[in-house]
Amino acid sequence: MNKKRLLYLDNLKVCLTLLVIFHHAGQAYGDGGDWGYHPSNSAEYIPWIWHFFSVNAAFFMGLFFLISGYFVPASFDKQGAKAFVQKKLIRLGIPLLVMGGLISVLSGKFEIAHMWYIESLLVFCLIYALIRLICKPVCGGCSSKPTIIGLLLFSGVMGIGSYFIRQVSPQDHWIWPFGIIPLPMEPAHYLQYVMMFVIGILARRFGWLEKMTNATGAISLAIGCALALGIYLRNGGVWNDFVARWFGIYESLLCVFISFGLLWLFREYGNCDSKFWRWCAAQSYGAYIFHLLLMIALQNTADSIWMGAFGKFVFIGIFTTIVSFVLTWLLRMIPGVKKVL
Repeated sequence: MNKKRLLYLDNLKVCLTLLVIFHHAGQAYGDGGDWGYHPSNSAEYIPWIWHFFSVNAAFFMGLFFLISGYFVPASFDKQGAKAFVQKKLIRLGIPLLVMGGLISVLSGKFEIAHMWYIESLLVFCLIYALIRLICKPVCGGCSSKPTIIGLLLFSGVMGIGSYFIRQVSPQDHWIWPFGIIPLPMEPAHYLQYVMMFVIGILARRFGWLEKMTNATGAISLAIGCALALGIYLRNGGVWNDFVARWFGIYESLLCVFISFGLLWLFREYGNCDSKFWRWCAAQSYGAYIFHLLLMIALQNTADSIWMGAFGKFVFIGIFTTIVSFVLTWLLRMIPGVKKVL
């Protein structure tokens, strides 16, 4: 496939990385779960930011897994099993060990924090390699393409599964299912991650992203945005109770439709080929890895500076983004580092 045609996926990953950084930037100033820094000033609180967290959590990591899955088949086909596994162990395993070890030392407990995504992606890739050693790849000669009905059925299966999982393991409940093996997972979202990774693999095999029509893409984006707006409109009352009751299904619909809508949007309007976008794409993986520790250090440093909760959220997000991308760029100048970052 023409590399230029896939630039939009790199550009979308850059935007998702920015969203992750700003999501984490806001966690200290709202109900965003456990975080490594808490403002000393209780006035630094943004009451509405939980809507932002809720929309992000509904889709952004699932979309990361879809995009990652999309690149896996061609990588395996080109390199073969041995080289594929070796490169994944280097590119995913080394940052996981280094950053996970550093976070554990600094926190005083065994912890990998945001590196759970890197670890899960490594596990998914290794499982894919094992399956490919046993089974032949699915045939690419398929005329199917994404449709609204198809996306609805896919999100419905995801939603029903997520609904029942959340009856025993609610959102934000993390477990270590394999005991001493460090594979932390959030069951409430993990079905989404697995299904999005798999659909990414199938999308590459069957050319679904290229075949998706403008009508399907635009309608998907409209539905996804409407569902996201529905979360921002939650503020008690009947609507809030309804969404909360069926949130596993609601969130799955949001995830699938906004993800395919964004894939269409970037395919049509975000396939930019400029030095700036290429530079950002090259640094985005490292920025994801480094941003968390840089952010917590910055938040502690700026604790006594008053700029309002929202002002600090924006400042922390922007400053951490710049430093994370620049740090990655500098590290990638060291010989051999590009194989990892």
